[in-house]
Amino acid sequence: MRGPGNPDKGVGTPPLRETGKEADRGMSERLNRAEEELAHLRRIVDDLSEVVARQSRELDLLNRRVALLMERAAEAEAERTGTIPLADQKPPHW
Repeated sequence: MRGPGNPDKGVGTPPLRETGKEADRGMSERLNRAEEELAHLRRIVDDLSEVVARQSRELDLLNRRVALLMERAAEAEAERTGTIPLADQKPPHW
């Protein structure tokens, strides 16, 4: 049986088959754009993760250097004054 106004299609089929194909094509294009954007965002996340890891290593190195410099400064002050550096002394109320 043919549907009214659509002599090539049977009853129960969508009257505009081309519209379905166009919708599928549009959906496919949107899906492709979303997949491309997702791939781009994953790349950005990976790049930023590498930056954070590198900065973490740099901070660890800088913290070790600061601790070493503070230790050397305390030793130099102790040699100069013959006492414990003020920063290492407990406050009088302890």
